[in-house]
Amino acid sequence: MSTMVNLSRIHFPITTLGPGRRIGIWFQGCSIRCPGCISMDTWAQGRGTTTITEVIKAVSPWLSTADGITISGGEPFDQREALFDLLTELRARTKADILVFSGYPWATICEALASSPPLIDAVVSGPFNIDETQTLALRGSDNQELHLLTPLGHTRFASFERRIDETDRTFDVMFDDDGDVWLAGIPARGDFRRLRHILEDGGSTLGTSEDTRFPSL
Repeated sequence: MSTMVNLSRIHFPITTLGPGRRIGIWFQGCSIRCPGCISMDTWAQGRGTTTITEVIKAVSPWLSTADGITISGGEPFDQREALFDLLTELRARTKADILVFSGYPWATICEALASSPPLIDAVVSGPFNIDETQTLALRGSDNQELHLLTPLGHTRFASFERRIDETDRTFDVMFDDDGDVWLAGIPARGDFRRLRHILEDGGSTLGTSEDTRFPSL
C-alpha cells in the first residue's frame, strides 16, 4: 500500500507497553506536545517518511511470534489515514492484539473510530499531564484512560485496570545503527534524572529526548 507515513522507529520485542512480546511502532510527528514529554524527538513533522507497504514488510517476520502490537509516537491520530491503513493491513495478517497510545481525548478518538471496523483492541487516551499523579498501570499520568474496545482487548488488557506495581518499573533497551540507545516503557517521575546522575557519577554523559523545561522531573 502506497500510503505515506512518518515513523520514528520500529522494534521487536517490546515487553513494557502491554502484555507479552510485542511489536512496537512509533509514529513521527506530534501536534499535542505535552509539557514534560519524554519523547520530544518524535514531535517534529516530516521525518522518517516511508510507506505502509514498507512498514508491513519490516514487521512481517515478527508477526507469527508477536503476542501484540503497540502503536505510539509521536501522535498516531495526527496521521489518521496512514494509521487506519496500517491497522487494516495488520488485522489481515495477525490475530495479535493491537494497543494504541494517543494524547487526544477519548471523545476525539471515538469520532475517528466511528466509521471504521473494529481495528483497535485497546486505547490509552489523553494527554500526559506532568502535574497529575502517576499511580495507574500503562499510564504516564492518572488523567489518561484505558479503553477496552473488543473482546480480545478485554481479555488482554483487563489486568491493567489496576494500580502500578514494581513489575511495571522496567524498560526495554534498544540500540540503533548510530549507536543511540532507546528505552521503551513508562518511566516514573525523575527516572531519567536518576539515570543521568548514575552515569555522570561513573564518568559518562547522557543526553535524553525528554522535555527538560521542568526541573521537577
